Amino acid sequence: MAATTISRLWNSEVGLKTVHFWAPVMKWGLVIAGISDFYRPPEKLSLTQNLALTATGLAAVNFFLAGVGTVQVSRILMHEREQQRLKQDHPVLAELQSKAA
Repeated sequence: MAATTISRLWNSEVGLKTVHFWAPVMKWGLVIAGISDFYRPPEKLSLTQNLALTATGLAAVNFFLAGVGTVQVSRILMHEREQQRLKQDHPVLAELQSKAA
């Protein structure tokens, strides 16, 4: 019984050997990887990579991928803006933080 079910799934036109199975799996892998990056500090995130994920999500009409990319891009931009504000308001503190990093 189980062998025939697995065999039928394996040999199906939309089964495990086709792009119809693996494309969504890989797409959800990107979403899960993006969500796991929520716990990384913004200074360790790549703006270009997350812009690419956002654009890919929007182009592919994948709401979740676009959402993850948008959150990450906004985190990066807010962090960069905060760093610029820190440099203007407290240049000595900003210099100490850059040396510590």
